[in-house]
Amino acid sequence: MAGTAMTATFLAVLAGASLLAVTARRLRPNDRLPSLEGWALADRSLGPLWTWMLLGGTIFTAYTFTAVPGLAYGNGAPAFFAVPYTVLVCPLVFVLLARLWTVARRHGYITVADFVRGRYGSAPLALVVALTGILATMPYLALQLLGIRAVLTAGGMYPAGATGDLVMVALFAGLAVATYRHGLRAPTVISALKAVAVFVSLTAVTWLVLVRLGGPGAVFEGAAQRLGSPALLLSPAHRPAYATLALGSALALLMYPHVLTAGFASDGSRTLRRTAAALPAWTGLLALFGFLGIAALAVGVRAPEGTAEAAVPMLVDRLMPGPLAGLVFGAITVGALVPAAVMSIAAATSFVRNVYVEYVHPTATPKRQVRIAKSVSLTAKVGAVAFVFGLRDQDAINLQLLGGVWILQIFPAVAVGLYTRWLHPRALLAGWGVGMVAGTFLVVREGFSPIVPLGTDGPLEIYVGLVALLLNLTVAVAGSLALERLRVPRGADLTDLPPRLTLRRRPETGANNP
Repeated sequence: MAGTAMTATFLAVLAGASLLAVTARRLRPNDRLPSLEGWALADRSLGPLWTWMLLGGTIFTAYTFTAVPGLAYGNGAPAFFAVPYTVLVCPLVFVLLARLWTVARRHGYITVADFVRGRYGSAPLALVVALTGILATMPYLALQLLGIRAVLTAGGMYPAGATGDLVMVALFAGLAVATYRHGLRAPTVISALKAVAVFVSLTAVTWLVLVRLGGPGAVFEGAAQRLGSPALLLSPAHRPAYATLALGSALALLMYPHVLTAGFASDGSRTLRRTAAALPAWTGLLALFGFLGIAALAVGVRAPEGTAEAAVPMLVDRLMPGPLAGLVFGAITVGALVPAAVMSIAAATSFVRNVYVEYVHPTATPKRQVRIAKSVSLTAKVGAVAFVFGLRDQDAINLQLLGGVWILQIFPAVAVGLYTRWLHPRALLAGWGVGMVAGTFLVVREGFSPIVPLGTDGPLEIYVGLVALLLNLTVAVAGSLALERLRVPRGADLTDLPPRLTLRRRPETGANNP
């Protein structure tokens, strides 16, 4: 009976998400001619509430909600680096993303590579920025499917063999159709259901766990007995890795195309600043998920070897009544649909704007650009599904780890370029190349670990992405000095950024409609 109630609630949540996605266009009819800005950015019309739900729903993915508690279940305190890392994202959104939105709106830029192209006048630099974003996004998209599969498997709703694969395909089919038709408006309206479902279900689950286990003290005491009390505390030796991992991950996250796409869809820089002030609510949610990983350890959940991300779904299945368990599983599954849709839209938009139009069909009409973007978005989803079915889960995790290191290498061109144009585009290209090669080499050499030791006696361990970024910046600065001495010309600056941007708010007409 409990299993039937759980499945019914789960299906009801998914049905609600599908209904919202299919009717997304009706919330704000668009009678204008098709445009990539309308399809990919919802005409830059999202007000504070919609931006908060979409940006939070995009940043906090389903895999995050399963991987962080899984890491806490297996390793204890180090897993909570994700909490300060997502806190650090908030001031970056407040300062960098708000400024970047103003430049993008003024010049009609849709992707971050558009900004790089205009700022430095360098087509090759814009191309590597776009391709790096696409390359880093694809394994991240596949991880959303892994999160869904972990949830369905723990809840007994993922049959073995081809039947389970069909369940996964069916879940993504509705998303693919809605995104193809309505673009960013589809994940925007789904993000509202995600926010409500996740906040309500997690609050209920946390309350029930505390009641049944006797409070937070009993939870941590039980976890310490199984994991060992030192693992529940951050040792001095782990602090450099913890701090650099949090900082590097925050810098990298803001460079991902799906995060920038969600930010560009807002109706103003002031909206983004308001959103940044409210984003810590999502961070609190992530901290509770991490706590549930500790709770799973305390009650003796035994996740299969190599699948620690299943710990919290297994905890929910064990302790919660059927309807509540179904709500939690449905919320996490819907939580994967929002970022997956935005990721596919962002990758498709980057391809169309910075590869197809730039190098293949410069005279493509807006209607043709939208049509190509829709096809590429659909192809990205199909590719992610095929990737998950064809390769081991660890392959996707390893590639996503590399993706975080790779995407960090465009930070100098984007973030530094918002404030100064002194770095030469050729030097930035050289720095990018060095960072990509060095970062990839270090990650692979360490067995796909995000931490690299420095030194031999009592080695200091830090995040490999920051090491690669420091090498990147060193080459970019040294190269710029050399090229300036040689008087090598650079491209024209089409953005003409003043030292301080004048921030103007757009009219509020229709601002709160997706």
